[in-house]
Amino acid sequence: MQLQPPRGTRDFFPDDMRLRSWIFAHWREVARLFAFEEYDAPVLESEEIYIRKAGEEITAQLYSFEDKGGRRVALRPEMTPSLARMVLQKGRSLALPIRWFSIPQCWRYERMTRGRKREHYQWNMDLFGVADVTAEAELLAAIATLFERLGLTPADVGIRVSSRKVLQGVMDDLGVPAERFAEACVLVDKLDKLPRETLVADLAALGLEPEQIERLLDTLSIKDLEQLAASVGEDDPAVVELRRLFRLVSDYGFGEWLCFDASIVRGLAYYTGVVFEAFDRGATLRAICGGGRYDHLLSTFGGKDIPACGFGFGDVVLVELLGDKGLLPELPPCVDDIVFAFAEELRPAACQVATKLRAAGRRVDLMLESKKVKAAFKHADRVGGRRMVLLAPDEWARGKVRVKNLETGAERDLSLEELLRAD
Repeated sequence: MQLQPPRGTRDFFPDDMRLRSWIFAHWREVARLFAFEEYDAPVLESEEIYIRKAGEEITAQLYSFEDKGGRRVALRPEMTPSLARMVLQKGRSLALPIRWFSIPQCWRYERMTRGRKREHYQWNMDLFGVADVTAEAELLAAIATLFERLGLTPADVGIRVSSRKVLQGVMDDLGVPAERFAEACVLVDKLDKLPRETLVADLAALGLEPEQIERLLDTLSIKDLEQLAASVGEDDPAVVELRRLFRLVSDYGFGEWLCFDASIVRGLAYYTGVVFEAFDRGATLRAICGGGRYDHLLSTFGGKDIPACGFGFGDVVLVELLGDKGLLPELPPCVDDIVFAFAEELRPAACQVATKLRAAGRRVDLMLESKKVKAAFKHADRVGGRRMVLLAPDEWARGKVRVKNLETGAERDLSLEELLRAD
């Protein structure tokens, strides 16, 4: 029998679960600070909600199959389509703006690299109903807040920001047909992953002439907002929007996290405006998180569009990043009380003591086997016990238990009432 999980997936032993729970707790707390509410959806969805035009990688990466009812289904590769489906399901009964977050498990059959697996958990925050870049600024502030909570600084991590409107404007000026835009975005998203000659050949295959490709790549090489303004004009809608966004994020106090990069377009076809990616300034990892505006997603499902934006932030790459920076926490097991009966006839009493301590909210490990006291202390050390509660015949006959503080070594005899009040 194969003892390893399927390639690209993970087992979570207790040590791993403590770290996962720690990360999830930070995600949930930041979402709470920004007044986002949690939601969830099935991990199994209809395949059709992920099948879109323009040759997105996600289509080829689906874990999809036909169920016993003959329906085409897939394990979700991302959460946004499920969210769109849920928003459409509720329709006008939802009061706008919607501020929702989730921590879904996602599946993609992709080539694995450092920080990438075929299943991962992802923190999603999405905001529906706000057309202004105040929404993107709020999301970027949330990302920066998380980084700060984890001990990261702008010297460790940055957030590249651009707008799909930059690429759209250049392609319109070049006379490239609108139906080629989404395909071009998918290719441009691979700019840092493919040799330049491969990208040029792929763009040529879309029907772009050599001079059009050169102009396009020149624009995408711009890393400064002032240079972009000089290239496309100060009144260009993308420039106006981006300037406002950068000012807003500075007002939050997070301006130093941002930098402009015209090559950021994101690979998913549904993005329509501002897009962004957090990156490791040490350049050892791929994108840490990413997102943007997707105002026209709902209409692709036959609904009425609502302005929307959001981001996804994976757990695998975050663990790698924190490990590189020496910021992974030490999370040993922790038990409040180890309850140990010296004699088997005291087991009923030990059960009663454990029940009362648990009712008081304490984490209690009741020794279930008859052991020597030395073995009980060794067990307490292994599970991170804070107190040893010992039931011995003489003390219990007097209505007392012996309590040893395992951090200080101090011992005292307490009644059950005193035990429940003591730390």
